[in-house]
Amino acid sequence: MVQVHPRPRAGDTVMSVARGGVDQAGDAGEVRTKGLSGNSVGLLGSAVIGISTVAPVYCLTSTLGPTVGQVGVQMPAVFLAGFLPMLLVAFAYRELNKAIPDCGTSFTWTVRAFGPRVGWMCGWGLVIATIIVLSNLAGVATSFFYLLLGELTGSDALAALDDNRPVHVLTCLAFIAVATAISYRGMTATKGVQYALVGLQLAVLAVFIAMAISKARSGDLPGSIDFSWSWMNPFAVQSFAAFTAGLSLSIFMFWGWDACLTVNEETEGSAKTPGRAALVAMVVLVGSYLLTAVAAQMFSGVGEQGTGLGNPETSDNVFAALADPVMGTALGVLLFVAVLASAAASLQTTFIPVARTVLAMSAYQALPPSFARIHPRFKSPGLATIAAGVATGVFYAVMSFLSQNVLIDTVYALGLMICFYYSITAFACAWFFRAELRRSARDAFFKGVFPVLGGLLLAAVFGKTLYDMWDPSYGSGSSVLGVGSVFVIGVGLLLVGVVIMLVMRRRSPAFFRGEVLTRSTPALVVED
Repeated sequence: MVQVHPRPRAGDTVMSVARGGVDQAGDAGEVRTKGLSGNSVGLLGSAVIGISTVAPVYCLTSTLGPTVGQVGVQMPAVFLAGFLPMLLVAFAYRELNKAIPDCGTSFTWTVRAFGPRVGWMCGWGLVIATIIVLSNLAGVATSFFYLLLGELTGSDALAALDDNRPVHVLTCLAFIAVATAISYRGMTATKGVQYALVGLQLAVLAVFIAMAISKARSGDLPGSIDFSWSWMNPFAVQSFAAFTAGLSLSIFMFWGWDACLTVNEETEGSAKTPGRAALVAMVVLVGSYLLTAVAAQMFSGVGEQGTGLGNPETSDNVFAALADPVMGTALGVLLFVAVLASAAASLQTTFIPVARTVLAMSAYQALPPSFARIHPRFKSPGLATIAAGVATGVFYAVMSFLSQNVLIDTVYALGLMICFYYSITAFACAWFFRAELRRSARDAFFKGVFPVLGGLLLAAVFGKTLYDMWDPSYGSGSSVLGVGSVFVIGVGLLLVGVVIMLVMRRRSPAFFRGEVLTRSTPALVVED
């Protein structure tokens, strides 16, 4: 029986009833509860948040084409290869969450393992990656909103409004405002919206998969190809460069599952349920991705003409090209609805990790204390959520009017941020539990071997991506003083984090001296 002890007010000293006994925190280094609404999310709700944040339908429509362009029929194998490091890192998150169920997740855990500076940068990596994703999701939701209106009304003029930059940006800001408002109202409002949107996405994907495979097997389609188990062989990819490019896309497709860990302080059974939810979300995602990849490949083939997945003219939105051929005119519009729902759902849930990471950083004095305010009625990090919404809106508006190429390149730089904070968190797990690794085979693998392997794989992708980004041809093809703009943006955003960290070190020296959050800080809670 797991018993969660009552949570005291923010800033109070916390008693830890752990498996080995009782520890009392002193004046420095105490765990701080944040005032979030406890026990408001169950296993299903937590898994739904993880799936929703990933936005599976949006990821598929925007990634199927580019992945085929890199690896051809080996696309399913590359999806499996991208799943492996994420699964290994998920084990690290699960073990760390059992020991320290804190909504700061990567930030809190990495501070505990490696100290305040590494932990602060790890938290920054999560925050800036999320803001980039939020702005991109808002842009995608806006584009599909007008595309859907055009499909429903048959009006090309309505569909063309997306090309009007002021209209696009204003609509995008409206989507951001609505998503911010829903997240501001707390987990209860979030869950209700997400059940409907995630259910719609998975249902439409199931229909698409069934109809695509059925029509492909009929033998009436000139571009269709028969399924082969060789599609699952990653070693059949033509070159290592093509494999790493496809792997980078695949890793992006799984990013966001850790959102269910950031609501651990609001989850029933906060020490175990979030970790289980993350694994459930990962299984649902990899299953959906593999089945959709196989179905689309069987139906369309990998050619560069017509509905072929390798057609560069349709690679950025495969479902728009396949909707009518696979599902017919009547049902095809559901794919447009599903992509819009996917982007909108992810836009709303992606506020969860950034707001709660900022909340935790503020609670532990790594950011200004105002961000630690909790709404008295909704029990949500109100100011942190609003700040994330404002930052996202400003970022997207500025980048949109500055240059379309710059906006595109920020998305390409996203993979750098993802690998950065995931790999650090994985290594933090092995280091934090280093004294326990010889206790049992289970501890050795789940707390040491698996996290380190996952961290090494993502660190390798980080290094290779950093190397590739130097080339101006990477991304949009633009450059700054002969250096690829993706490299400049990616490294520049990390350096911005360093500057902010230095400012905060002057304002909050106690945190950076290791007096607020340390390895010896007792964890809140759980009895087995």
